[in-house]
Amino acid sequence: MPTGLSPLFVLDLLLRGGDALLLLLVGAVLARDFGKVAAARLGSLFALGSAAYALCSTPALHLLFGLWTTPLTILASGNNLVLFLFARALFDDGFRPRAWHAGAWLLIVGLDMASFVLPAAIGRPLGGLMPVQALVFALAAGAQALSSWREDLVERRRRLRLFVVAAAAGHTAATALFRLTGRPLGDPAPHLAEATVLTAIAVVVAWSLLQVADGQALFPSAQPQPAGPAPLDAADLVLVARLERLMREERAYRQDGLTIGQLAQRLDLPEYRLRRLINQGLGHRNFANFLNGYRLAEAKAALADPGQAAVPILTIALDAGFGSLGPFNRAFRAETGLTPTEFRRQAQAEAA
Repeated sequence: MPTGLSPLFVLDLLLRGGDALLLLLVGAVLARDFGKVAAARLGSLFALGSAAYALCSTPALHLLFGLWTTPLTILASGNNLVLFLFARALFDDGFRPRAWHAGAWLLIVGLDMASFVLPAAIGRPLGGLMPVQALVFALAAGAQALSSWREDLVERRRRLRLFVVAAAAGHTAATALFRLTGRPLGDPAPHLAEATVLTAIAVVVAWSLLQVADGQALFPSAQPQPAGPAPLDAADLVLVARLERLMREERAYRQDGLTIGQLAQRLDLPEYRLRRLINQGLGHRNFANFLNGYRLAEAKAALADPGQAAVPILTIALDAGFGSLGPFNRAFRAETGLTPTEFRRQAQAEAA
């Protein structure tokens, strides 16, 4: 076993060992408490891969254990794809991993392993692709967070989600850029700085996960919740009546691309107050689902109406506020278990 590691490398290893333990704790808590939720399962896998990366991304560990670090390297090399899938599932309740995602993970791992064993003429270009794919997936995860995080109506959970994805994507992007610059791996200073950043991220994530209040969790429960909306005071009841009138009578939901900010402006309310009203007063955890409830109700009524039997389904979807047929079909099937065509056929048969 090599000896004579510098004090900076020893400190680096100690920090990374603590990082790995914290991340494994986070992964175990997610698997235990939210094992039936797709986003939590991906989060647990990402925590496992991040723990592996924390240990195997320093030259000191390879000097000490050599090829015994290969399993850790395998887990870490595909973790950038897991980060992207984790971000997708975290911000899109309808997202589910597919079989080809596992195939993509195996391809990335295979290319990374091949870069070490193939001749330099082939292995070096393959190795150069690894930080590029890491950077691409990190940017994609960050873009997913920025594009959809405002739809989350649970305020504390929304802030925690953004931190988790932004911190993980930011660290991944910084690491990929560092590798692309070709800095010498034998310098302990950058590895120690990275270990310090990893420690800070792991501590914040672990602490936040353990102290988030009930109903404000990072992940929703996989089981239906019997509790309804929270009781409202008189002022909030007035606001709910205004909101219901705007949605049911004026059909504000028909506006394509309607955001919670635009709806708050129409009600002359601060956005945070409308967010809290829809979440705590009406029991919705996601703004898109809140809108889709009204849109799908209108679409189902139109599909069941014999007088609109000749109206194309696309027209009904657009009239209800959906931007295109794809999101409408997915939302419709998720709620009814039927395609719009099947629902119309069944409703028309029952009416006849």
